[in-house]
Amino acid sequence: MASRTIREVTFDLLRELELTTIFGNPGSTEETFLKDFPNDFRYIQTLHESSAVGAADGFAQATRKPALVNVHTSAGLSNSMSNIMTAAMNKTPLIITAGNQTREMLLMEPWLMNVEPTILPRPWVKWSYQPVRAEDLPAAFMRAYAMALQPPAGPVFLSIPLDDCDKPATGPAVVRSVARRIGPDPDEISAFADALSSAKNPALIYGSGIARGEGWDTGIKLAEKLNVKVWAAPASERTPFPETHPLYAGGLPFAIAPLSKKLEGHDLAIVIGAPVFRYYPYIAGQYIPDGLRLLHITDDPAEAGRAPVGDSLLSDPVLALEELLARVKPRKAAPAGIARQEHRMAPYPAAKTPEKKPDGPISSLELFLTLRASTPEDTILVEESPSNLGELHTAWPIDKPDSFYTFASGSLGWNLPASIGIAMAERDSGRNRPVVVVIGDGSLQYSIQGLWTAVQHKLPILFVVARNGEYAILKSFAELENSPGVPGLDLPGLDIVSLAKGYGCIAEKVETPDAIRKVCSEAFSRDVPTVIEVPVIPTVPPLL
Repeated sequence: MASRTIREVTFDLLRELELTTIFGNPGSTEETFLKDFPNDFRYIQTLHESSAVGAADGFAQATRKPALVNVHTSAGLSNSMSNIMTAAMNKTPLIITAGNQTREMLLMEPWLMNVEPTILPRPWVKWSYQPVRAEDLPAAFMRAYAMALQPPAGPVFLSIPLDDCDKPATGPAVVRSVARRIGPDPDEISAFADALSSAKNPALIYGSGIARGEGWDTGIKLAEKLNVKVWAAPASERTPFPETHPLYAGGLPFAIAPLSKKLEGHDLAIVIGAPVFRYYPYIAGQYIPDGLRLLHITDDPAEAGRAPVGDSLLSDPVLALEELLARVKPRKAAPAGIARQEHRMAPYPAAKTPEKKPDGPISSLELFLTLRASTPEDTILVEESPSNLGELHTAWPIDKPDSFYTFASGSLGWNLPASIGIAMAERDSGRNRPVVVVIGDGSLQYSIQGLWTAVQHKLPILFVVARNGEYAILKSFAELENSPGVPGLDLPGLDIVSLAKGYGCIAEKVETPDAIRKVCSEAFSRDVPTVIEVPVIPTVPPLL
């Protein structure tokens, strides 16, 4: 009986692991891995490797399963690094593979060789490996799967020399089960519950780990049993709590002093499923106010280790919520006067908008209010428009789980391809919820080629491009940093409609609420994406 090849054994393993969708952009060093591509597998082609990683990330988050990415040797891996970083911060389990040159030539470092394949993607992968022997490739995939899933979940990387796949395998791959959740230490979680029960004015700070772990219901029950204020952790990439709930206060600021000020008056706060804390602009001050004790629950040892304050507990956030719910004592008195931020989970409020001029553009707030009123209740919102976060979250409260996605890293170019993976998961699952992407005219340019993939797969995504003609968020930082005269902050001359049409989308410039409503009534029944360019009044958002 003829020996089976390493490729055949590897693809059998991928079937067992239900990894039959591959996102990628093929190159010469990957063709031997993809040779005789099986009919029961699906290849999602993108036009840039970073888009392949972003689409796989969205797909993995929406399916809650790992996803497989194939990029081109060192060149493609380098192109991918921004979204690999985002996947790491999103805690998304991805198996990223790239080809390498023929083993017989590696010593000479030929053209298009990944010279240091295990080093190049670090520190943004949990594990990075090139098999010492070709025969080790199936087992390396199994280990990659385990490493990607185990907490904290994240991307891993495998380098595959192009001559490995046709060699004979030594036997079938060994498939192992992998646990993906860790429970809390019983004594520590009991102490945390006692602290919550005895505190006079505690606060809950929920993070994206609760959303990833399907913990909305448990988080709501704990908040209602304690009858306390709930904050979203600063700059959360997933919404951890319904923003219409009476106990919800909003998102904490992402600067040291303003965040500390928001927590004044509390004697205890517990962060669950988020870092302590995610900061960006440096505003000096105390990490937490005097008289506040901070507790922290995370499944990430590194996240616990780098927290500047607080007592930490390692645990799956939702398992910890369940234990706390069972152990805390109910509180009857509601907290006095929970004032919900108008901008909800946005890290900064809406800008002051100049009065609309006759025949001038609408405000971004009017755009987003019209969008929310004109789209189905179960619409998924994907956001990459940092210049008007305050307006977007003012207009669009998130009140259902798994209905909001953005990037944990702040690195532009993730959200457009991620929406493709999310829309594919919606179609595969039969849920078929509409997907709306709100994206800035500057942000769009980082991954605009992703539109082609959305067209090829007939995904009826609505891309809404708020056209302010500038990097307004950078103008905010220039003000904060006292840095006048910075070049390159304006974006004249972009024809977004023509660009989108060039990739095969239906595209138009839309300037009135009535026209926006008309587009929303048509876009989700199409078999092609819709892109609308909406000129908005330029504003410089406040960062605090």
